[in-house]
Amino acid sequence: MKKLITYLSMAAVVCLMASCSSTKNVAYFQNSDYFDSENSQYLYDARIMPKDVLTITVSTVNPDAAIPFNLTVPTPYTQNTRSTYAQAMLQSYLVDNQGFIDFPIIGSIQVGGLTKSACEKLIHDKIVPYMNANENPIVTVRMSSYSISVLGEVQRPGSYQVSREKISVLEALAQAGDLTIYGVRDKVKLIREDAQGRKEIHTLNLNDANIISSPYYYLQQNDIVYVEPNKVKAQNSSVGSMTTLWFSATSILISLTSLLYNILK
Repeated sequence: MKKLITYLSMAAVVCLMASCSSTKNVAYFQNSDYFDSENSQYLYDARIMPKDVLTITVSTVNPDAAIPFNLTVPTPYTQNTRSTYAQAMLQSYLVDNQGFIDFPIIGSIQVGGLTKSACEKLIHDKIVPYMNANENPIVTVRMSSYSISVLGEVQRPGSYQVSREKISVLEALAQAGDLTIYGVRDKVKLIREDAQGRKEIHTLNLNDANIISSPYYYLQQNDIVYVEPNKVKAQNSSVGSMTTLWFSATSILISLTSLLYNILK
């Protein structure tokens, strides 16, 4: 009887050690002591993608010279059951599937794949011939909010609006409440659609500090981040409540065996 109790206790310890051994994959940036910071010294500049919404402002010394390039849209509101209009807002531009926008006076311009600064220079060069020689217009391009999705083993899966021009994969996971303890941190999937509509799947290792230097560290519009469950969560899903029942039964069996041993010895 004493040997039986010993064997059962050893089995319980082994199970406990096995569950604890998986914690080595929980921490982020495990090799941060060997991180090469030289490869991360660059400034990310987001590129314009199809379905992006742009706000474009043209400024000149003579305000009248910029008016044709700054289309405005009146903003309606209701006051005393009568519709009226507030101060006009700048017209926004939706980038189509081919990466083009329809800009006043100039017409169709391909901006897909350009950085914000490259788009500003392109528009600047195209509108200069329509102005006086002493005018040097300033073009400002801003990207409106875009959507990303975080799915799988995170606290709050869903789609999130990004109001800034860039967001990292870690910031996106933070908005989703971070990974659960069951999330596989070294095989996070990034699903991305490029400017030509091709879908790609990239694997990110959050345990590796060098992810900061990855070209996929910053997300783009409509990116999908998927965190797959580990084996423990997968087994729990397939077995259901039977696993919990088995551990409970084992604990009861050990307690009963110990009680009988003390009574019969």
